[in-house]
Amino acid sequence: MKKLGGILKNKEIMNRILFTVLILFIFRIGAQITVPGVTLGEDLQNYLDSSYALSLMNLLGGGTLQSFSIFALGVSPYITAQIIVELLSTDVLPALTELKRQGQGGRRKLEMATRYLTLMLGAVQAYGIIRTMESSDAITFVTASQEWLTYIYIIVIMMAGSMIVMWLGDQISVKGIGNGISMIIFAGIVCSLPSQIGNAFSLWVGNSALQGQGDSARIAGIFKFLLYILSYVLIIAFVTFIELSKRKIPVQHSGKGGGQTQAMSRASFLPIKVNSAGVIPVIFASSILMAPSVIVAFIDPDKTSDKWLGIFQTSTMYDMGGWSMPWGLIIYLVLTIAFTFFYANIQINPQQLAENFQKNGSYIPGIHTGNETERYVRKVLNRVTFIGAMALALIAALPVVLTLTIFKDNPSLALGGTGLIIVVGVALEINSQIDGLLAGKSFDEVVAGGGR
Repeated sequence: MKKLGGILKNKEIMNRILFTVLILFIFRIGAQITVPGVTLGEDLQNYLDSSYALSLMNLLGGGTLQSFSIFALGVSPYITAQIIVELLSTDVLPALTELKRQGQGGRRKLEMATRYLTLMLGAVQAYGIIRTMESSDAITFVTASQEWLTYIYIIVIMMAGSMIVMWLGDQISVKGIGNGISMIIFAGIVCSLPSQIGNAFSLWVGNSALQGQGDSARIAGIFKFLLYILSYVLIIAFVTFIELSKRKIPVQHSGKGGGQTQAMSRASFLPIKVNSAGVIPVIFASSILMAPSVIVAFIDPDKTSDKWLGIFQTSTMYDMGGWSMPWGLIIYLVLTIAFTFFYANIQINPQQLAENFQKNGSYIPGIHTGNETERYVRKVLNRVTFIGAMALALIAALPVVLTLTIFKDNPSLALGGTGLIIVVGVALEINSQIDGLLAGKSFDEVVAGGGR
């Protein structure tokens, strides 16, 4: 209550919160506007539920794909472009690596490169989505004349919508609360939770579900619904635990006075998060799984429904001559684990870290500086990341497994672990930012009062 009172009294925080709510309200309005010239199919929702890649894209876009809105692309092309530029900046392309080392000016140029790449990826992604959804009768065009012009028209609208979403996200980052892109994804996921829980209530507890059944059926339905809610709470608790878990490596600093060095050695440590990669590996793995369909849509549009593409569908069992395996799920999990290790080593570069330690006169107690520090940090990082990769794979696989088993007839009820990772991560980030703003206000009050 004390924290809530501090927030209400802080004019800056309240202005930021109100501005963020206004931007998210504008985003939700745009999310309901269907692209002109497109008619939605009756089985659109079932089609999205059957494709985990499209389902995840719909989730990241805040449900914009299920209405095929002008914001249907959401921030997905930007996230993919950001990942690609980040990967190429790690000594793959020397020009990008040099820009990364140039400070604020270099980062601005990298951001511009990311936005140009977003336009190209957005065009490719939009065309692939249009072709795959059209071939499955999930959407139809109002006019069939001059089909190529219709494609260009829809692609331009979807790309423009994606740019508007990026601009809205930038406004939140500058004038609102939290990271803008993350907040837009967060708002979309949170908006879908009430309807999902409402559907579960209607299915197991609603009067239509229990009409003509006895008391035992009613009790069983209530028990299923309560178990469903409990599962949600447990998953949130697990995700929160993973997000907050970290391995602290003690760090000492030379070149200071004795007492000051001891104080610094007690306070200094290198934190390595269990899930330092966040949800990025899941997004990138899903993008790769979507790539074959997009490529086929370009090469041979009439074969976007070929049976062999089913091997990349995470929510289906692929038949390989008499025996079926969830190959799409297996590929998805392998890619998720691989990208978790890869991205963690990008976020915490052991070689660069060891070089910085050596320049600043810092060291890990009991470990020699230089190559030995690099090997030690890499070993600890890989061990911690292994736990994070397994946890991330488990959370990412949860909705797919539930769709194939328990919620086979109602895939929309499957508990979305990926979405909860984003929700928990953004909620923790917002909490930290508000704490920082409150701490800054308290410091200003102390200074204004003359330190009393």
